[in-house]
Amino acid sequence: MVLDDVAIATIVLLSVTSSFPLLLYGAWIVIDTEPVTWTVLMRHLRYILTGLALTTVPLVGWMIPQLTDQLTGFAALHAVLGLQAYAMLLFAFTGIVRIFMAKRRHDLYHDYDEAVLLDEIGGETMNHWRWRLRIGVFGYIGFWLLAYLGGVLRYLARYDLLG
Repeated sequence: MVLDDVAIATIVLLSVTSSFPLLLYGAWIVIDTEPVTWTVLMRHLRYILTGLALTTVPLVGWMIPQLTDQLTGFAALHAVLGLQAYAMLLFAFTGIVRIFMAKRRHDLYHDYDEAVLLDEIGGETMNHWRWRLRIGVFGYIGFWLLAYLGGVLRYLARYDLLG
């Protein structure tokens, strides 16, 4: 059985839609929990990576191959917003890696010490890396939402579901 274009687009829409609550909940786990132990980090990553997979697999497997056939102005805008979201995620990742390395070097995931501040173990640049993480995460969510809304509008318009 071969699925037609609207069926695949609907599956993609449902997959991407289901990723957002996972991304938000994964972020909330780290925001709401103190201290961030290894167990908390792994729980956070399970939600985040699942959310990213639900967005990225349809992107790579279906959206990108379809893009060249549909490259209208609105499709290009949708693609640019989506790529910007991933660029912001990459920007956040540069901060995540530095923070992770500093905490791991001082064994703060397994042997948490409240007296040790993140700024102390990361040196003068830790505040910089933390800001990169925050800007990247908020930028990712913002551009993700814009790309998602654009994708929903494209879906509705392309399959004549606007009424």
